Amino acid sequence: MSVDVHPTAIVAPGAELADGVSIGPFSIVGENVRIGARSRLLAHVVVEGHTRIGEDCVVRNFTNLGGPPHHNGYRGEPTELIIGDRNRIWEHVTMHIGTVDGAGRTVVGDDGMYMASSHVGHDCLVGDNVILAHSGTLGGHVRVGDFVMVSGLAAVHQHCRIGRYSFIGGLAAVTKDVIPYGMVWGNHAHLEGLNLVGLKRRNFSRETVSELRTAYRSLFADEGTFQERIDDAERAFGHSAPVMEIIDFIREDATRPLCLPEREE
Repeated sequence: MSVDVHPTAIVAPGAELADGVSIGPFSIVGENVRIGARSRLLAHVVVEGHTRIGEDCVVRNFTNLGGPPHHNGYRGEPTELIIGDRNRIWEHVTMHIGTVDGAGRTVVGDDGMYMASSHVGHDCLVGDNVILAHSGTLGGHVRVGDFVMVSGLAAVHQHCRIGRYSFIGGLAAVTKDVIPYGMVWGNHAHLEGLNLVGLKRRNFSRETVSELRTAYRSLFADEGTFQERIDDAERAFGHSAPVMEIIDFIREDATRPLCLPEREE
């Protein structure tokens, strides 16, 4: 299997292209770029910096991968962008390399869909099977778990954590952490409930969904302190891995504010 480079494309001498890679018209590949087997860059794609793209990815027109971070402290250090396998990256997407003040790398997992004009900022850690819809934006240092859906025109503030299987509604401005399995929307985003549609699509059992719903009501009830409600939920549902994932997520970083349900006045 050979490499197919269009005559109008520019591939720097140091770039590493695996078998079956296709580089389309007017695309540019930098000298520190590695592209995995059977991945395809369509027209006018720029891949620069220390960027690694996995296997079987498709990168569509006018996308820029591996550009310098939007960070005033960046001084040209050889930080990285690492993209996993089987990702679909659509038109005008941007994904930036990391910073030395952060993780030193931006990491995108496998099997994701990054729709037109979406953005992954510097030092982000993005899981597998993530969807960023049109113009969905991740600020720097954002952590996104597996199977997260970020809807169109939604923006996630820097340093936020987005738990697994959660759903970010369209136009949401997310400035606080989102629990696993949660669903948020609004400006600023508030917790609207559990991502029940996503749980159904991912074949979670009725028993698990029922436990999550009961634990959710307990955690975000009006009675008692939040710490008391966390302890009560752990005693009642310590056997449930998804419920404990939410509790562990909350306890992981007490300095981070959480998206909470809106309270009636």
